[in-house]
Amino acid sequence: MHRKGLVSIWFFIGVLLFIYGIIIVISDLTMETPHVIMADLRPGLWWGAFLTAIGAVYSVLFRPGRG
Repeated sequence: MHRKGLVSIWFFIGVLLFIYGIIIVISDLTMETPHVIMADLRPGLWWGAFLTAIGAVYSVLFRPGRG
């Protein structure tokens, strides 16, 4: 499927999603939220956790040197 020495683009996408997810989680935990309706649901935390999980899955599935 891949030529020897090439890294799948999906690995890099997974790493980026993982990094962005961590950044969003940290920013949601550290920053004060303004008075917004339903701010107690913490959408940034959920979205960051989702991105982190998807990024981890992609990074593991498409890591270089696998198979």
